Amino acid sequence: MKRLWEVYKDYFDIGAAVNLATIKGSEKLLQTHFNSITAENDMKFVSVHPEENRYTFEAADKLMDFATANGKKMRGHTLVWHNQTTDWVFEGANGQPATREQLLARMKSHIDTVVGRYKGKIYGWDVVNEVIEDKSDIWLRDSRWLQQVGEDFIAKAFQFAHEADPNAVLFYNDYNECNPIKRDKIIKLVQSLQAQDVPIHGIGLQGHWSLKGPSIEDIREAIEKYAATGLQLQVTELDISVFDHEDRRTDLTAPTAEMLEKQAERYDQIFQLFREYKDVITAVTFWGVAEDYTWLDDFPVRGRKNWPFVFDEKHEPKESFYRITDFAK
Repeated sequence: MKRLWEVYKDYFDIGAAVNLATIKGSEKLLQTHFNSITAENDMKFVSVHPEENRYTFEAADKLMDFATANGKKMRGHTLVWHNQTTDWVFEGANGQPATREQLLARMKSHIDTVVGRYKGKIYGWDVVNEVIEDKSDIWLRDSRWLQQVGEDFIAKAFQFAHEADPNAVLFYNDYNECNPIKRDKIIKLVQSLQAQDVPIHGIGLQGHWSLKGPSIEDIREAIEKYAATGLQLQVTELDISVFDHEDRRTDLTAPTAEMLEKQAERYDQIFQLFREYKDVITAVTFWGVAEDYTWLDDFPVRGRKNWPFVFDEKHEPKESFYRITDFAK
Protein backbone atom coordinates (compact mmCIF):
# COMPACT_ATOMS: atom_id res chain seq x y z
CA MET A 1 0.00 0.00 0.00
CA LYS A 2 1.17 3.53 -0.76
CA ARG A 3 2.19 5.77 2.12
CA LEU A 4 0.13 8.94 2.08
CA TRP A 5 2.90 11.39 2.95
CA GLU A 6 5.26 9.82 0.41
CA VAL A 7 2.69 10.15 -2.37
CA TYR A 8 2.49 13.88 -1.55
CA LYS A 9 6.13 14.59 -0.72
CA ASP A 10 6.54 16.72 -3.86
CA TYR A 11 3.33 18.61 -3.10
CA PHE A 12 2.86 19.37 0.63
CA ASP A 13 3.13 17.83 4.08
CA ILE A 14 0.36 15.48 5.24
CA GLY A 15 -0.60 15.95 8.88
CA ALA A 16 -2.97 14.62 11.52
CA ALA A 17 -4.37 16.09 14.73
CA VAL A 18 -3.50 13.84 17.66
CA ASN A 19 -4.04 13.35 21.38
CA LEU A 20 -2.52 11.01 23.97
CA ALA A 21 -4.90 8.20 23.02
CA THR A 22 -4.36 8.42 19.26
CA ILE A 23 -0.55 8.49 19.40
CA LYS A 24 -0.83 5.09 21.10
CA GLY A 25 -3.87 3.60 19.37
CA SER A 26 -2.99 4.92 15.91
CA GLU A 27 0.79 4.77 16.21
CA LYS A 28 1.32 2.56 13.16
CA LEU A 29 -0.94 4.68 10.95
CA LEU A 30 0.80 7.86 12.07
CA GLN A 31 4.26 6.38 11.50
CA THR A 32 3.30 5.10 8.05
CA HIS A 33 1.11 7.77 6.50
CA PHE A 34 1.76 11.18 8.12
CA ASN A 35 4.87 13.37 8.33
CA SER A 36 3.37 16.10 10.50
CA ILE A 37 1.21 16.27 13.64
CA THR A 38 -0.83 18.91 15.45
CA ALA A 39 -2.02 18.72 19.06
CA GLU A 40 -5.80 18.51 18.88
CA ASN A 41 -6.36 20.07 22.33
CA ASP A 42 -3.26 19.52 24.43
CA MET A 43 -1.53 22.83 23.63
CA LYS A 44 -4.57 25.05 24.05
CA PHE A 45 -4.61 27.64 26.83
CA VAL A 46 -6.94 25.68 29.12
CA SER A 47 -4.78 22.56 28.77
CA VAL A 48 -1.33 24.02 29.41
CA HIS A 49 -2.11 27.04 31.63
CA PRO A 50 -5.03 26.27 33.97
CA GLU A 51 -3.91 28.73 36.67
CA GLU A 52 -1.90 31.93 36.46
CA ASN A 53 1.24 30.53 38.04
CA ARG A 54 0.85 26.91 36.95
CA TYR A 55 1.62 25.31 33.60
CA THR A 56 0.75 21.70 32.80
CA PHE A 57 2.87 20.56 29.86
CA GLU A 58 2.83 16.80 30.49
CA ALA A 59 0.48 15.88 27.63
CA ALA A 60 1.91 18.44 25.20
CA ASP A 61 5.44 17.21 25.94
CA LYS A 62 4.44 13.60 25.21
CA LEU A 63 3.09 14.63 21.81
CA MET A 64 6.27 16.58 21.12
CA ASP A 65 8.35 13.56 22.16
CA PHE A 66 6.33 11.36 19.79
CA ALA A 67 6.95 13.78 16.90
CA THR A 68 10.68 13.94 17.65
CA ALA A 69 11.08 10.17 18.09
CA ASN A 70 9.27 9.49 14.81
CA GLY A 71 10.81 12.25 12.72
CA LYS A 72 7.54 14.17 12.30
CA LYS A 73 7.15 17.92 11.96
CA MET A 74 4.90 19.55 14.54
CA ARG A 75 2.47 22.46 14.23
CA GLY A 76 1.41 24.37 17.34
CA HIS A 77 -2.30 24.89 18.00
CA THR A 78 -3.39 27.41 19.27
CA LEU A 79 -2.18 30.48 21.21
CA VAL A 80 -5.08 32.97 21.30
CA TRP A 81 -8.69 31.84 21.01
CA HIS A 82 -12.02 32.93 22.50
CA ASN A 83 -12.69 29.30 23.42
CA GLN A 84 -10.86 26.87 25.73
CA THR A 85 -9.20 29.76 27.54
CA THR A 86 -9.28 29.63 31.32
CA ASP A 87 -11.53 32.22 33.03
CA TRP A 88 -8.74 33.57 35.25
CA VAL A 89 -7.10 35.10 32.18
CA PHE A 90 -9.90 37.66 31.86
CA GLU A 91 -10.41 38.36 35.58
CA GLY A 92 -8.88 41.25 37.51
CA ALA A 93 -8.95 42.23 41.16
CA ASN A 94 -12.14 42.23 43.26
CA GLY A 95 -14.27 40.52 40.62
CA GLN A 96 -13.58 43.23 38.04
CA PRO A 97 -12.57 42.34 34.47
CA ALA A 98 -8.82 42.36 33.85
CA THR A 99 -7.54 45.62 32.41
CA ARG A 100 -6.12 45.88 28.91
CA GLU A 101 -2.61 46.06 30.36
CA GLN A 102 -3.16 43.00 32.56
CA LEU A 103 -4.59 40.98 29.71
CA LEU A 104 -1.78 41.88 27.30
CA ALA A 105 0.83 41.07 29.97
CA ARG A 106 -0.80 37.67 30.53
CA MET A 107 -0.98 37.02 26.79
CA LYS A 108 2.70 37.86 26.38
CA SER A 109 3.74 35.76 29.37
CA HIS A 110 1.71 32.79 28.09
CA ILE A 111 3.09 33.04 24.55
CA ASP A 112 6.67 33.53 25.79
CA THR A 113 6.39 30.42 27.95
CA VAL A 114 4.56 28.12 25.52
CA VAL A 115 6.30 29.13 22.28
CA GLY A 116 9.61 29.42 24.11
CA ARG A 117 9.33 25.88 25.47
CA TYR A 118 9.06 24.41 21.96
CA LYS A 119 11.28 26.91 20.16
CA GLY A 120 13.15 25.20 17.36
CA LYS A 121 10.93 22.11 17.65
CA ILE A 122 7.49 23.40 16.61
CA TYR A 123 7.95 24.92 13.16
CA GLY A 124 4.73 26.95 13.06
CA TRP A 125 1.82 28.12 15.20
CA ASP A 126 -1.85 28.90 14.78
CA VAL A 127 -1.35 32.16 16.64
CA VAL A 128 -4.88 33.55 16.50
CA ASN A 129 -7.90 31.32 15.98
CA GLU A 130 -11.41 32.16 14.79
CA VAL A 131 -11.74 35.89 15.47
CA ILE A 132 -13.97 36.60 12.43
CA GLU A 133 -17.72 36.77 13.11
CA ASP A 134 -19.94 34.43 11.07
CA LYS A 135 -22.83 36.94 10.96
CA SER A 136 -22.41 38.80 7.70
CA ASP A 137 -22.80 42.36 9.02
CA ILE A 138 -20.18 42.09 11.80
CA TRP A 139 -16.43 41.90 11.23
CA LEU A 140 -14.83 40.64 14.46
CA ARG A 141 -16.25 38.14 16.95
CA ASP A 142 -17.41 39.77 20.20
CA SER A 143 -14.96 37.94 22.46
CA ARG A 144 -13.51 38.86 25.82
CA TRP A 145 -10.19 39.51 24.08
CA LEU A 146 -11.87 42.10 21.88
CA GLN A 147 -13.93 43.62 24.70
CA GLN A 148 -11.06 43.95 27.16
CA VAL A 149 -8.09 44.70 24.88
CA GLY A 150 -9.50 46.07 21.61
CA GLU A 151 -8.88 45.08 17.99
CA ASP A 152 -5.11 45.23 18.32
CA PHE A 153 -5.07 42.08 20.50
CA ILE A 154 -4.68 40.20 17.21
CA ALA A 155 -1.59 42.14 16.09
CA LYS A 156 -0.12 41.90 19.60
CA ALA A 157 -0.46 38.11 19.62
CA PHE A 158 1.52 37.83 16.37
CA GLN A 159 4.16 40.25 17.60
CA PHE A 160 4.59 38.34 20.88
CA ALA A 161 4.78 34.99 19.05
CA HIS A 162 7.40 36.33 16.64
CA GLU A 163 9.49 37.67 19.53
CA ALA A 164 9.25 34.31 21.32
CA ASP A 165 10.43 32.37 18.23
CA PRO A 166 11.57 34.54 15.29
CA ASN A 167 11.90 31.45 13.05
CA ALA A 168 8.38 30.07 13.59
CA VAL A 169 5.83 30.34 10.76
CA LEU A 170 2.80 32.19 12.12
CA PHE A 171 -0.78 31.51 10.94
CA TYR A 172 -4.20 33.05 11.27
CA ASN A 173 -6.64 30.08 11.38
CA ASP A 174 -10.44 29.98 10.77
CA TYR A 175 -13.41 27.87 9.65
CA ASN A 176 -16.16 28.61 7.06
CA GLU A 177 -13.18 30.06 5.27
CA CYS A 178 -14.61 29.40 1.79
CA ASN A 179 -17.88 31.24 2.45
CA PRO A 180 -17.42 34.34 0.25
CA ILE A 181 -18.58 36.84 2.90
CA LYS A 182 -16.44 35.37 5.67
CA ARG A 183 -13.54 34.82 3.26
CA ASP A 184 -13.46 38.51 2.38
CA LYS A 185 -13.52 39.46 6.07
CA ILE A 186 -10.57 37.13 6.75
CA ILE A 187 -8.69 38.77 3.88
CA LYS A 188 -9.54 42.22 5.28
CA LEU A 189 -8.04 41.15 8.61
CA VAL A 190 -4.90 39.70 7.03
CA GLN A 191 -4.36 42.78 4.87
CA SER A 192 -4.83 45.08 7.86
CA LEU A 193 -2.11 43.12 9.69
CA GLN A 194 0.19 43.26 6.66
CA ALA A 195 -0.35 47.02 6.39
CA GLN A 196 0.91 47.36 9.98
CA ASP A 197 3.96 45.15 9.25
CA VAL A 198 2.69 42.54 11.69
CA PRO A 199 4.67 39.26 11.38
CA ILE A 200 2.07 36.96 9.80
CA HIS A 201 3.25 34.27 7.39
CA GLY A 202 0.27 32.05 6.63
CA ILE A 203 -3.48 31.53 6.55
CA GLY A 204 -4.98 28.33 7.94
CA LEU A 205 -8.08 27.09 6.13
CA GLN A 206 -9.63 24.67 8.60
CA GLY A 207 -11.51 22.62 6.00
CA HIS A 208 -14.38 21.24 8.11
CA TRP A 209 -16.41 20.37 5.04
CA SER A 210 -19.24 18.00 4.04
CA LEU A 211 -20.33 15.93 1.05
CA LYS A 212 -22.14 18.90 -0.48
CA GLY A 213 -20.31 22.01 0.50
CA PRO A 214 -18.45 24.17 0.03
CA SER A 215 -18.38 23.78 -3.74
CA ILE A 216 -15.10 23.14 -5.53
CA GLU A 217 -15.57 26.54 -7.19
CA ASP A 218 -15.84 28.26 -3.81
CA ILE A 219 -12.77 26.42 -2.49
CA ARG A 220 -10.80 27.36 -5.62
CA GLU A 221 -11.83 31.00 -5.39
CA ALA A 222 -10.90 31.09 -1.70
CA ILE A 223 -7.45 29.59 -2.39
CA GLU A 224 -6.89 32.11 -5.20
CA LYS A 225 -7.91 35.10 -3.08
CA TYR A 226 -5.97 34.01 0.01
CA ALA A 227 -2.90 33.27 -2.12
CA ALA A 228 -3.09 36.81 -3.54
CA THR A 229 -2.11 38.10 -0.07
CA GLY A 230 1.32 36.60 -0.71
CA LEU A 231 1.07 34.34 2.36
CA GLN A 232 1.46 30.57 2.41
CA LEU A 233 -1.69 28.52 2.92
CA GLN A 234 -2.31 25.39 4.95
CA VAL A 235 -5.42 23.26 5.22
CA THR A 236 -5.26 22.82 8.98
CA GLU A 237 -8.26 20.75 10.16
CA LEU A 238 -9.57 18.71 7.23
CA ASP A 239 -12.49 16.33 7.54
CA ILE A 240 -15.43 15.57 5.24
CA SER A 241 -18.53 14.85 7.29
CA VAL A 242 -20.99 12.39 5.76
CA PHE A 243 -23.79 14.53 7.23
CA ASP A 244 -24.77 18.04 6.19
CA HIS A 245 -24.92 20.49 9.08
CA GLU A 246 -28.73 20.52 9.00
CA ASP A 247 -28.95 16.69 8.97
CA ARG A 248 -29.93 15.57 12.47
CA ARG A 249 -30.63 11.85 11.96
CA THR A 250 -29.13 9.33 14.38
CA ASP A 251 -30.24 6.02 12.86
CA LEU A 252 -27.05 4.99 11.04
CA THR A 253 -24.57 2.58 12.60
CA ALA A 254 -22.32 2.65 9.52
CA PRO A 255 -22.00 4.94 6.50
CA THR A 256 -24.12 3.97 3.50
CA ALA A 257 -22.48 2.85 0.23
CA GLU A 258 -23.76 6.06 -1.36
CA MET A 259 -22.14 8.18 1.37
CA LEU A 260 -18.80 6.41 0.92
CA GLU A 261 -18.88 6.85 -2.85
CA LYS A 262 -19.79 10.54 -2.57
CA GLN A 263 -17.08 11.04 0.02
CA ALA A 264 -14.49 9.32 -2.19
CA GLU A 265 -15.48 11.56 -5.13
CA ARG A 266 -15.28 14.60 -2.90
CA TYR A 267 -11.83 13.73 -1.51
CA ASP A 268 -10.66 13.06 -5.05
CA GLN A 269 -11.86 16.46 -6.32
CA ILE A 270 -10.52 18.33 -3.30
CA PHE A 271 -7.05 16.80 -3.41
CA GLN A 272 -6.90 17.32 -7.16
CA LEU A 273 -7.51 21.00 -6.44
CA PHE A 274 -4.92 21.07 -3.64
CA ARG A 275 -2.32 19.56 -5.98
CA GLU A 276 -2.96 22.34 -8.48
CA TYR A 277 -2.01 24.84 -5.80
CA LYS A 278 1.07 23.08 -4.43
CA ASP A 279 3.04 26.31 -4.90
CA VAL A 280 1.00 28.04 -2.17
CA ILE A 281 -0.29 25.13 -0.02
CA THR A 282 2.48 23.89 2.28
CA ALA A 283 0.55 21.32 4.35
CA VAL A 284 -2.78 19.51 4.53
CA THR A 285 -3.68 18.29 8.04
CA PHE A 286 -6.59 15.96 8.81
CA TRP A 287 -8.37 16.76 12.08
CA GLY A 288 -7.82 13.23 13.34
CA VAL A 289 -6.25 9.97 12.20
CA ALA A 290 -8.89 7.25 11.77
CA GLU A 291 -12.58 6.80 12.48
CA ASP A 292 -12.38 4.93 15.78
CA TYR A 293 -12.08 8.45 17.21
CA THR A 294 -13.31 11.66 15.56
CA TRP A 295 -14.26 15.01 17.09
CA LEU A 296 -17.44 14.86 14.97
CA ASP A 297 -18.75 11.90 16.98
CA ASP A 298 -21.54 13.46 19.11
CA PHE A 299 -21.08 16.85 17.38
CA PRO A 300 -23.29 18.60 16.48
CA VAL A 301 -25.71 15.69 17.18
CA ARG A 302 -25.30 13.82 20.46
CA GLY A 303 -25.22 10.04 20.21
CA ARG A 304 -24.22 10.02 16.54
CA LYS A 305 -21.10 8.54 14.96
CA ASN A 306 -19.47 10.20 11.96
CA TRP A 307 -17.05 8.83 9.33
CA PRO A 308 -15.09 11.81 7.97
CA PHE A 309 -11.60 10.42 7.25
CA VAL A 310 -9.77 8.24 4.71
CA PHE A 311 -9.04 5.49 7.28
CA ASP A 312 -11.98 3.60 8.83
CA GLU A 313 -12.65 2.43 12.41
CA LYS A 314 -10.36 -0.58 11.91
CA HIS A 315 -7.62 1.68 10.50
CA GLU A 316 -8.14 0.23 7.03
CA PRO A 317 -7.91 2.55 4.00
CA LYS A 318 -11.27 3.54 2.50
CA GLU A 319 -12.05 4.18 -1.14
CA SER A 320 -11.30 7.85 -0.36
CA PHE A 321 -7.71 6.89 0.44
CA TYR A 322 -7.24 5.13 -2.90
CA ARG A 323 -8.72 8.06 -4.82
CA ILE A 324 -6.31 10.58 -3.30
CA THR A 325 -3.24 8.34 -3.67
CA ASP A 326 -3.90 7.00 -7.18
CA PHE A 327 -3.30 9.80 -9.65
CA ALA A 328 -0.96 10.52 -12.52
CA LYS A 329 1.85 12.73 -11.21
